[in-house]
Amino acid sequence: MEIIKHTTEFQTEEGTAVSLGKFDGLHQGHRLLIDRILDKKQEGLASLIFTFDFGERPALTLPEERRELLRRRQLDYLVECPFVPALAHMEPEDFVTKILKERLHAKYLAVGTDFRFGYQRRGDYRLLQQMSSSCGFQVEVVEKACWKGREISSTYIRDELKQGHMEQVNQLLGYAYSVTGEVLHGRQIGRTLGMPTTNVLPKEQKLLPPNGVYATRTLIAGEVFEGITNIGYKPTVGGETRKGVETYLFDLDRNLYGEIIQVQFYGYERPERRFSGLEALKAQIESDVAWGREFFSFL
Repeated sequence: MEIIKHTTEFQTEEGTAVSLGKFDGLHQGHRLLIDRILDKKQEGLASLIFTFDFGERPALTLPEERRELLRRRQLDYLVECPFVPALAHMEPEDFVTKILKERLHAKYLAVGTDFRFGYQRRGDYRLLQQMSSSCGFQVEVVEKACWKGREISSTYIRDELKQGHMEQVNQLLGYAYSVTGEVLHGRQIGRTLGMPTTNVLPKEQKLLPPNGVYATRTLIAGEVFEGITNIGYKPTVGGETRKGVETYLFDLDRNLYGEIIQVQFYGYERPERRFSGLEALKAQIESDVAWGREFFSFL
């Protein structure tokens, strides 16, 4: 997959099948759009996702996470276009002719029913349909995917994530919500308790579920390990100034410092809280581990 980023000077040389949007989360609804443009490969069109780079806004998926998910789908192009004033103020008709037609050579567009673009979001799928003949592309309007009677959207997923409803979040996404990062040195309190942990500090724009304890699977160099993860500030041992992701792996005890790991969230047990001391903390962690093992025995 070719990734075009940090520039407004992009150009493709071949006809493309394009879908446009924020694609935050790359959820089940987004997959319908991606499937449509991938199908057009059979007609000789390159598949292309166009999205704007809005900088460090809070997000379900960070840019690097989104790139990896799209790379797995064998997409041809991902355009992450900086949201500069010239584009922010571009009339929708100009966006269609100057970007879709002249820069991307779009021959097919797959968009959702709520897709908006151009200055003050004046453009929609109806405008694309009106301009399709003169610009030489086909427009397919894809109906929203639904779950339990509600349209799947990034807003819906954020709402569920804020409540720690990880089973629902994962159902809406079509994969396990995760945090990826480098294992850092912590205070080694877990090792003192006989329960060594891995510590990751997510980027600040990464949206996290509520502080508390979760059942997780951790991907390390292609291997998967079950465990429990605490999100928060570790109030019992003095607290931290930045929210962290601390994981105890059930069946692994090795030095992971410096390794990049992915922590996948499956279920929520309890909120983070302060304990009277390390012995009380250890007793609670042992209870959390028993809960986590039981959780995965039924998954």
